[in-house]
Amino acid sequence: MKTRKLPMAAVSMLMLIVMLASACSNAGNVNNAGTNAPTATSGTETAGNSTNTNTEASKAFPRTVTSADGKEITITEQPKKVALVHWGLTQDLLGFDVSSIAVTLPFSAKQSFLDSEVYKPYVDKFSEVVVVGENTAVNLEALLEYEPDLILAGSVTNKDIADQLSQIAPTVMIDEEKTNVWLDWQGVITQFGDILGQQELAQQTIDAFTAKVDQAKQQLDSVEGTVAFVQVRDKSIWLQGMNYTGEYYEPLGLTAPEEAKGDGIELTLEGLSAIDPDHLFLGYFNYNDPSLPALSDEWEQSEVWKKLKAVQKGQVYGINGELAFGYGPISRSSGVEAIVDALK
Repeated sequence: MKTRKLPMAAVSMLMLIVMLASACSNAGNVNNAGTNAPTATSGTETAGNSTNTNTEASKAFPRTVTSADGKEITITEQPKKVALVHWGLTQDLLGFDVSSIAVTLPFSAKQSFLDSEVYKPYVDKFSEVVVVGENTAVNLEALLEYEPDLILAGSVTNKDIADQLSQIAPTVMIDEEKTNVWLDWQGVITQFGDILGQQELAQQTIDAFTAKVDQAKQQLDSVEGTVAFVQVRDKSIWLQGMNYTGEYYEPLGLTAPEEAKGDGIELTLEGLSAIDPDHLFLGYFNYNDPSLPALSDEWEQSEVWKKLKAVQKGQVYGINGELAFGYGPISRSSGVEAIVDALK
């Protein structure tokens, strides 16, 4: 049983545009998404006085930061338009106080989470949110047209276009060899805070999450047995390993199955039966559109499924896997909330 919740002289510029057009020939289709909302306070993890934050941040400029490529980048004044071209770090930027942002998304703008209710408090505070690429394909023409004051990029993910980026605007590369940007979101937003002169805001986000986890642990102190988090796709189901969902185990006082103590594994129904967790979280990737297929729909018809401890005890919980298993403070905070709602 499951429940589902929810941009030089004219000649130089011409040469640059030609170069960019060539570089972008394979960038794919890109949609621009604007949110004509006034600057406002952000969501629950970063709520505060926006005017005060802007005033404090402006005092931090000019400032010089070191990019992962060793270059010293001097940011003369508080950037109003910031472009982030690393597709996996969008939600790490959403909590900061910036007038306008351009981002690269994992998928198309149509498939984007930006319009979801969870992200609305964060997105609505920007004067505009512009999409300048999908996954590793950055649309350099769209980025040039956006005219950013500052570009944030990944030293590995965006290394092939680093030179082009630096010709568009000052570019700071996050060192992906020193920071695991997929798992250490605290490290990423700390660096963003240093670059944007908003260290205090970054720390507030981290502290708010820590407090939420501490409170959740108290609420879940009576939970017994093993807890398994699985990613439910249309043709596959994966056990989420602690290397990726560690924040949902020890910090919350929950016990992982032995098989989850690593990267996780792809499951068969029989494999899930062998693990036989006491509590089973089904992280649906069709959560927002249940009309799309999910392999678990088929599994639930079998006798093997019906004999699972979690099924027999009524301890199977449907959550938004695309959100809860994402990388960043919004995903992790939402995941903790979903876990508490299900188990308390």
